[in-house]
Formats: sequence, structure tokens, C-alpha cells
Amino acid sequence: MPKTPQLRKRPLRLGFVALADCAPIVLAQELGLFAKHGVQVELHREVGWATVRDKIIYGELDAAQAPAGLLMAASSGLGCVQVDCLTGLVLNLHGNGITLSQDLWRRGVRDGATLRTHLTATDRPLTLGTVHPFSSHSCLLRTWLKSHRILPDRDVQIVVVPPAQMASNLRGGHLDGYCVGEPWNAHAVLAKIGWCAASSPELAPGHPEKVLMVQRAFAEQHEQEHLALVAALLESCRFCDAPENRERIVETLGQRKHVGSSPQALRMSLGGLFDYGNGRVEKVPDFHVFSRGNANEPTLDRALWVIRQLHGCGLADPESVPAEKASEWFRPDIFHKAQSIAAQT
Repeated sequence: MPKTPQLRKRPLRLGFVALADCAPIVLAQELGLFAKHGVQVELHREVGWATVRDKIIYGELDAAQAPAGLLMAASSGLGCVQVDCLTGLVLNLHGNGITLSQDLWRRGVRDGATLRTHLTATDRPLTLGTVHPFSSHSCLLRTWLKSHRILPDRDVQIVVVPPAQMASNLRGGHLDGYCVGEPWNAHAVLAKIGWCAASSPELAPGHPEKVLMVQRAFAEQHEQEHLALVAALLESCRFCDAPENRERIVETLGQRKHVGSSPQALRMSLGGLFDYGNGRVEKVPDFHVFSRGNANEPTLDRALWVIRQLHGCGLADPESVPAEKASEWFRPDIFHKAQSIAAQT
């Protein structure tokens, strides 16, 4: 039997951001999975990824949901104090979309190619939002723009906006579009202020999205507690991936203390039928992948994908984020230990 982690005097502080893919964290608490694995957890809902990063760095959070690239940037000291971080668990694959304004639709924009045509015919600069400079959202948006011969930072301005504030900034005219996780693309579609031009499974099939981010010191000094945390979340990821549990997830995430979104918006990406807006409705069963296909293992290949994206988009260079560090940041050995614990509990 696995050893029960020795509980500290205070609960483990686990951060998340109000997104559909925080489901494994929220459901692990709601289903009693942390308690089952002997870990006392206190959930902290954070505004955005810069806050998550800073609270991990300064010890205000013990662990957190985070974009994989943010972990690498923090470990490399890009835009912040350098602190060694790692992950033993990929929480999900996919989950993002690129949304553009209805104003652009009215001006004839239908995709990346017609967006480029629009840009060449107007002097009005466009402003697009992303959630963090080193997130998959930044990489997906920049890669999509480049594929249509639109140069980020020259042809369009890219700014950082917290996920839950994207749709309101689109409505207010401060943004012309954005790349964000659900349900904040769905909010724009349902409000008829935007339409989704592309989704994660189209843009980068199988890409790692959020990971469980911890300081290396935490993982080493509280090894049993960390392993139990990963084991509980691994069990929750399996629960979240089962289609028969999706309505339970929608109901739970809809609570104000979690995501606080309407069931209709949450269901769009969690229910398998996604409304892109303006008449395009398609089955997208893999909009969120929480477990299947060995989604949760932080493999070297997944780490290298993130690193190559950061390099290819010009967000980091091989000297600042070296590929040689991949095996230090993504730790399949921790994952396999936790997997064994989950199997015995």
C-alpha cells in the first residue's frame, strides 16, 4: 500500500484559473479525491497566468494549473524571477480557440486568408489578445497568423488579457480578436459579438495544454504529498474524460466559485458539438482531452513540442530555453510513481 503523506499544519494551496480545463482540479475536490489520497487541499481561483506564476514563485501557492510554456519561462527566468519548476502531470490536451469580432465578419473576413486581405486594404491596426506571452495560446495565434502571411507585432498588435476578460474587451472594441481557452470563445459566439475562426484540434492536434506546475523544491521536500496530489488529479482526469460525466462537470464548473459561466457556454466545448458562430456548428469530440490516449504523461516529446513552439514563434531562443532542459521540466518518472499510487488506492 502507498504511504499516506504526512499532512502539514495547513492545507496544500492549489491554484486554478476560471476555464473549462480546470475541471480536473475542481472535480478532484468536489468528488473527494484529494481526501481519498490523503491530501488536504485548498483551492485558489486566480485572475490570470501572471498571478499564478508569481504566486508559485513566491510560495503563495504550492501547486497550480498552468500553461506548459509558462512553467518553462519561469524556470528560465523569462520576464520574472528565475525559480526551478517542474510538472509530473499534463492536465489536458487542446481546449483553445481563435475568436475574431463580428465587425471583421461584416467586413468580409472569413478566415486567415481573408483577414490578410482585409489588413492590406485598411490602415486601421488590429489588436489581438492572448492570455500570457509564453502560453500555447500565444504560439497557436502567432503560428496561425504566420501561416496566412500575417506578421505578429508588425501587421497586428498582440496584447495580454486575462481569459475571463477577453469577451468583454471584444465587446468594448478594445480587441479585434483573441486566442483563449473555453468557455471564453463560446461567450463571444453566444453574445453574437464574435466567431471562432479555428480551434485547438485543428491548429495543433494533440498539443499539451495545461500542466500541474510546482517548484522543484516542493516536489523534492514534500515528495509523498506531491505524488498523492498527482495521483488524485490523475483519477480526476479520467473521470472528466468520460462522456457520461460531462453534464456533472458543466453543472459543477458553472458555480460562481469555480468558472461561473452559463451551462450553455460550458457545454459547447464539453458536449462535443461546438458552435463556431455564423452558422458553423461541428462535432468536435476532442475539444478537451483530459485522459485518453495517454494524455496525462509529461513525455519528452511533449516538452520538446512546447520548446520548439517557443523558439519557432520567436518568444524564446535556444539559449534561454534550451531543449536539453526538457527532461528536467517534464518528469515522466514522477507521473509513473503517482500512477502506481492511483492504481493501489
